[in-house]
Amino acid sequence: MTLRDLKPGQFARVKSITAEGSFKRRIMDMGITSGIEIQMVKVAPLGDPIEVTLRGYQLSLRKNEAESIEITTEGCSCTGCESNSFN
Repeated sequence: MTLRDLKPGQFARVKSITAEGSFKRRIMDMGITSGIEIQMVKVAPLGDPIEVTLRGYQLSLRKNEAESIEITTEGCSCTGCESNSFN
């Protein structure tokens, strides 16, 4: 499952980043690293970009960027994980 698959209000934990090179470095520089908890906040009316919350700030990403971020809800300690429909 990737970050693109989350629905607004759902929580997850980053499992891995499948991007390579400078694109992967840019994602990691934005604070998206393995193990970090992340919440999908909203999706733009036309579907792109998406807004997520992590490390206490909000970040907008394009859907193609979100596709390179593998996520899981296992081991996530955030309060919203129990309500995720894909558990």
